[in-house]
Amino acid sequence: MSKPLKQIHLAAHFPGVNNTTVWSDPKAGSHIEFSSFAYFARTAERAKFDFLFLAEGLRLREQGGHLYDLDVVGRPDTFTVLAALAAVTEHLGLTGTINSTFNEPYEVARQFASLDHLSGGRSAWNVVTSWDAFTGENFRRGGFLPQEERYSRAQEFLATATELFDSWHGDEILADQATGVFLRDAKAGSFVHSGQHFDIHGQFDVPRSPQGRPVVFQAGDSEEGREFAASSADAIFSRHATLEGGKAFYTDVKRRLATYGRRHDDLLILPAATFVLADTDEEAAELAKEVRRQQVSGATAIKHLEFVWNRDLSSYDPEGPLPDIDPDVGTDHISQGRAQVRMYRDPLATAREWRELAAAHHWSIRDLVINTGNRQTFVGSPATIARTINDHVQADASDGYILVPHTTPTGLDGFADKVVPLLQEQGVFRTEYEGTTLRDHLGLTHPDSVHGRVAS
Repeated sequence: MSKPLKQIHLAAHFPGVNNTTVWSDPKAGSHIEFSSFAYFARTAERAKFDFLFLAEGLRLREQGGHLYDLDVVGRPDTFTVLAALAAVTEHLGLTGTINSTFNEPYEVARQFASLDHLSGGRSAWNVVTSWDAFTGENFRRGGFLPQEERYSRAQEFLATATELFDSWHGDEILADQATGVFLRDAKAGSFVHSGQHFDIHGQFDVPRSPQGRPVVFQAGDSEEGREFAASSADAIFSRHATLEGGKAFYTDVKRRLATYGRRHDDLLILPAATFVLADTDEEAAELAKEVRRQQVSGATAIKHLEFVWNRDLSSYDPEGPLPDIDPDVGTDHISQGRAQVRMYRDPLATAREWRELAAAHHWSIRDLVINTGNRQTFVGSPATIARTINDHVQADASDGYILVPHTTPTGLDGFADKVVPLLQEQGVFRTEYEGTTLRDHLGLTHPDSVHGRVAS
C-alpha cells in the first residue's frame, strides 16, 4: 500500500538584514516602508501560504569599526509590523523572531497574546537566543550568556511565558450586562513562577487568545537547539534545504520527539529556501548566475573574505587572487554582530581549502565567494521547482519550506502565480484556507484540547 501524499507547508520570509537581498536591483523596493510589507503579505496570502516570517536584528553590524552597509541595514520593530499586517490580511499567519536573552517573559507573552487577539489567532513566536556580547551592549544587562546558559534561560523563558498564556483558561469573562458582573473569577490571570532565571508573580492582563498560545518556532541547529525544538517547539526553522542534508536533519530531530512524549507530527521541519524562477531550466540557470553576482559585489566579496582572514583586506582586488598572508587567529574579530563568522571555526584550514579551490578553478576572490557561498536552493522552470519541492517533502527532507526571495516586495510574485498552481494540481497544497488560525494551517493540535478545555 502506497504512503499517502504529505501536504506541503509554504511560508514567506520577508528578506532584509542579510546578504541574499539584492536591494540595488531596479525591481527592489523599500525594506522599511509599510507598503512593502503589506504587498509581500498579500502576495503570500493570495498564494494560500501558511505564514509570513520576520527575522530580527538587535544591533547594526560593524566591520573594521564601521557600520556594515553593503546589505540592508535596519528594520522596523517586529511587533509593530506584524500588528499592522494583521489589519490588512485575513488568513496569513504572522511569525516574528523575538530574543529570549534580552527580553522578559511577561512583556513578550503580553505582546504575543495581544497579537493573537488582534489577528484572530494567527500569531507565532520564533524563540531565539543571542550569542554575542556586542549585541548585548545595546541592553541593560549587557554581555551575553554561555551557550548552555542561553538555552537554559530560553527553556525557562518559554516555560514561564506558557504559564502566563495558560493563566487564563478562557471561560473567566462573563460580561453579564444585566448584573454588571464582568469576571466570574477575580483571580483570573494569577501566576507565580520562581526559577533559576525568573522570579515573578502577579496577574497576567491579557485574556486567553484564540489559539490559547502562539505557535512556537525554534531556529537553533546546535545539539542544544535540536533538543529545545524537540521538547518545546511546534516547528523548527532549519537551514538544511538540500535533499540529503534535509533528510539527515529531519530524521535526527524527529527521532528525539518520543523522548518528550511527542508524536512525529507534533513538530514541523521547515528549512529556509531561496529560488530563481524562469520560463525554462536553462534560462533559470543563467539568471541564477546573474543573481549571485548581484548578491556578491566586489566590495561584498572582500568583506566576506575578511570574516575568515580577520584582517583589513581593502587593498586587495576582488577580481584578483586570494591573499598570500594567513588569517589572524586572534580573539578580537574584525566583524561584529554577524553570526556567519561562527561558520569558520578553523580559519587557517578554511584559507588553505579556499586557496586550493581558487587555484583549481582559476577563481578570483569574487569568484570564490560567489561559488562557495549560499547558492539558490531551487533553480528552474515552474514545473521543475514544483516537482523538486514535492520530491523533497515526500522524501522527508522537510515538511515544507520558508521561501526567501532575493528582491522585495515583488520577489514572491512569480512563485505565487506559476509554482503554487502546479502544486495545487498535484494535490499537495491547499486551494483554499480550511481554518482560521495558524494552528489550523499547520495542522497542529490546539493547546486547549490537550488540557481538556474547549478550543475557542
